[in-house]
Amino acid sequence: MSTAQIEAVKVEISVILGRSLLPMHQLLRMGRGAVIPLDARENDPVWILANNYPIARGEITLMGDRIGVTVLSAADVHEFNAV
Repeated sequence: MSTAQIEAVKVEISVILGRSLLPMHQLLRMGRGAVIPLDARENDPVWILANNYPIARGEITLMGDRIGVTVLSAADVHEFNAV
């Protein structure tokens, strides 16, 4: 595989801030401005996914009016699946 072919591959990166389990009836009643409580705290590490596969843990970084993620460590897939 050539370098050009590798560089042409698209990878979707997602960051999971937290998770929540809600009954469907509660979800259906939510409107604009509703707050969904997550299972994470302010300084908890976040999951970084590549094509929906956990690859790293990170932390939220504020850069002026933008939000970024700093990579902290490689992901433990078994830990991700246990959540």
